[in-house]
Amino acid sequence: MEQQPIAIVGAGTLGWQIALTFAAQGIPVHLTDRSESALDRALFQISETTTTLVATGVLPERALGAGRNIATHRSLADAVSGVWLVIEAIPEQLAAKREVFADLSRLTEPTVVLATNSSSLRSRLLADVTQHPARLMNSHFYNDPWQRNAVELMTCGQTDPALLDRVAAFMSDAGLVPFVVGGESTGFIFNRIWRAIKRESLRVVAEGHATPEEVDRLWEIVMISQPGPFARMDRVGLDVVLDIERHYASESGDPEDAPPALLVDLVEQGALGVKTGGGFFPYG
Repeated sequence: MEQQPIAIVGAGTLGWQIALTFAAQGIPVHLTDRSESALDRALFQISETTTTLVATGVLPERALGAGRNIATHRSLADAVSGVWLVIEAIPEQLAAKREVFADLSRLTEPTVVLATNSSSLRSRLLADVTQHPARLMNSHFYNDPWQRNAVELMTCGQTDPALLDRVAAFMSDAGLVPFVVGGESTGFIFNRIWRAIKRESLRVVAEGHATPEEVDRLWEIVMISQPGPFARMDRVGLDVVLDIERHYASESGDPEDAPPALLVDLVEQGALGVKTGGGFFPYG
């Protein structure tokens, strides 16, 4: 396994989870965010989550030292010093990502791999602000990567295939299951399928055929799986879901792809799901 440090840009929900996943394997991680409070919160969540995961047997006892493998930085330049791989995990907003990748391109050597954890944006959209785009790719993780341990890797259209292979091998060594997308696909593999489920779930409720509670309960019974589509959207964050839907709509130009009013209304009300205490469902 590669022991050179990696950097995670963004200490939000997925940023700290990705950091924990690698740090639990003994890999040195540089975690960076502009917000000191975000970094403090991330370290607290990493500590609490690691303790729980070890106690429940999800992670081995040696993972209790994960926090010692994580160094936090407010400075992006300090965070990327000496790393071989950078994974960006900031909110799903293209302009902000382009700004970050322009900075990363300037601050790193051409041999450093630059990857975006975007949920839907193709890394091709970052290529023109990234020097040496042969080192640019998508690396999409899922919430709770210590259990939902798939990661989707995708070319920017210019990515060196050898780097895709190198990153895939690294992910596998770290206990993840890499899937290399053939060609380029907005939403990669799973999120394209998941998008169809989300949109039809929203339409069924908007047309008055069922409530979110009924959709999720039916899903749980038929699919023998929980949570259902609406609880999953609440967990991701309805603002993130809306950003993704808007991106799909902008790419297709199809009015039918416009985000559903039900979703837009909740976001405008500040009901973003679990993180705000309520979305489709209330959370105490």
